[in-house]
Amino acid sequence: MIRKTLFGKLRDGRPVFRYELESSDGMRVALINYGAIVTSIVVPDREGRFDDVVLGYDSLEGYLADPYFMGSIVGRYGNRIANGKFRLNGHIFHLRLNDGPNHLHGGPEGFYKVLWSEVSANGSAVQLTYESLDGEEGYPGNLIINVTYELTGNGALQIRYEAETDKPTILNPTHHSYFNLSGDNTKPVVDQEISIYADQFTPLNRFQIPTGELAEVSGTPMDLRLPVPIGKNIGSDYEQIIIGRGFDHNYVLDNGSDAVKRAAQVYERGSGRLMEVLTDQPGIQFYSGNFLDGTATGKNKQPLGYRCGLCLEAQNFPDAPNQPGFPPATLLPGEKYHQTTVYRFSTD
Repeated sequence: MIRKTLFGKLRDGRPVFRYELESSDGMRVALINYGAIVTSIVVPDREGRFDDVVLGYDSLEGYLADPYFMGSIVGRYGNRIANGKFRLNGHIFHLRLNDGPNHLHGGPEGFYKVLWSEVSANGSAVQLTYESLDGEEGYPGNLIINVTYELTGNGALQIRYEAETDKPTILNPTHHSYFNLSGDNTKPVVDQEISIYADQFTPLNRFQIPTGELAEVSGTPMDLRLPVPIGKNIGSDYEQIIIGRGFDHNYVLDNGSDAVKRAAQVYERGSGRLMEVLTDQPGIQFYSGNFLDGTATGKNKQPLGYRCGLCLEAQNFPDAPNQPGFPPATLLPGEKYHQTTVYRFSTD
């Protein structure tokens, strides 16, 4: 079942719609066509009480002013590209900078800051589309991207991406919800337990750009293969933790077969909520909300406080267009980009 309502209007008068999906088990997900943003995910705790487990805002105005990519689809290229430039087919392309010397999440007017169009909204799925024109934010090619949000049962929200281009380009969209499984958006996530099923990660330089190495997690605070409270090593003097101001790193997944596999999970003991992330992508970015600082006011007029949400962003590797040892991020005319990522909720 889907309910569609007016959420607000952009400054130029264009309407923004809210879509609420509900499954037979009571799970509810709401999203808007501005930024293809997920505004709420409501799931039960072990006692059957339902709470919203993602951060966000009560109104469109909050999302228009949001500096955190809250709940959105980011791109064309999610994560960072060093110095905002890359070479493709002998040409150097310059992207708009919005993260010091870097290009981040598609630039200052990326997918998260545009109005998507509705393709369909029926049953348990909403499909949105956006046409990114040649030269937008510096990217080559006219690109058409479709994103489908669907409740597939058993507490699962599935996100499917498809895209095509008329010129060679690069592409790496991802979903940027901030999760807090306690259901209390004022409570830091440091006691929630995380597991990421990866033996390696991509270390960063001081500008938070990958060095090009694949480093082993074993014997370091980056080892999250077994469940560990997020806060256990977040204050470590390990160089990578210092660079990220906590966790803000890409983990290398064993996804050579392109199958959708379990990549990570988060568990919150107080509520018993468990979230699993499954994806066909080669990497997943774990971000522990290190730049949330309480200056923005979120839902229920509560500040978005330090580390009160975490992100798990399925993706290609950061700066892959400039790193020959990383998975390719090029999309060519005649090819179709596909990605599937699932956030699945249960209780323990």
